[in-house]
Amino acid sequence: MLSEAQGCAILADVFQARGYTIARDVDFDEDGISFNIDGWDAAARVGFEFRTSEAGDKDDLTVDEWALLAAAIERGELYVFVIDDVTVVDEADLRLYADRFLAEVAVRQAATRARKGSGRHATRGTR
Repeated sequence: MLSEAQGCAILADVFQARGYTIARDVDFDEDGISFNIDGWDAAARVGFEFRTSEAGDKDDLTVDEWALLAAAIERGELYVFVIDDVTVVDEADLRLYADRFLAEVAVRQAATRARKGSGRHATRGTR
């Protein structure tokens, strides 16, 4: 099992390799969601939370906060990779899951940009 420090270091490496500027141990407090997030790129609004028994952070979010976070992710307002220490076996697993998450984020962000772009073009010629 990976420790909190090992998991967070691996995740920071994966996110930074994809171009994110990760600040560590950020106090996140927005729209009714408040917790200390392990890694966060505020400009890109992308981050990660590695939940471990060691750090005692498995209960950091209430049921209501989880719902708010999930809704914000669904709306594309932010993207937070949340994984539990019992989910991953080793570093390779963690890297694989994080890479898959970031690939999905890239797809969703591109789709959002395309929708916004097509909306602008559709209204340019109308008056």
